[in-house]
Amino acid sequence: MRVLRFAEADLPTELAREIAELEARAWPGSTPGHDPALHPRTMLLVGGVGTVVVALSLLYKPVPLAGRTYRAAGLSSVVTRTGLRGRGLGGRMVAQARAELAADPAVDLALFSCDRPLAAFYEAAGFEVLPGTVLVGGTPEDPLATDDPGFDKVVLAAFFSDDPDRDRAAFTGVCVPLHPGNTDRLW
Repeated sequence: MRVLRFAEADLPTELAREIAELEARAWPGSTPGHDPALHPRTMLLVGGVGTVVVALSLLYKPVPLAGRTYRAAGLSSVVTRTGLRGRGLGGRMVAQARAELAADPAVDLALFSCDRPLAAFYEAAGFEVLPGTVLVGGTPEDPLATDDPGFDKVVLAAFFSDDPDRDRAAFTGVCVPLHPGNTDRLW
């Protein structure tokens, strides 16, 4: 098996189709792809015949908070081929993505949310839960928060800056708007 990396816009058609099929099985009704403004990158673990085994996306966005603008990256659309789940392949891929973000001097932190039951999966790859933190994404017209009714989400992070303790404190237990128009939720 080998790891491949692409800007999402440069994904070969066949790989994009495979990823879309994996995502549709995991999240029926989902739409493949990400907002190009987030500079999406795709990481793939492919088998010997080129079959996608694990796929994930890395998204990049400046996040203003506590008087500073953080260079944030997030994980999205982490999916493992159904028949190969439970073998640690997804976890190794997530850990590799975290290591690549940590080595990137243009990234201060990784920040994303997941379903609460998946938190331990991401923690095993080196991310930490930020208790009480809420992410507000979507658009100003249609905001979406990780604490919306019916959601059971947690926010996870990894801090790569020169002062991770300061940054952890800035992001713990706060409402973080991921779009400039989503500031009405700030406490």
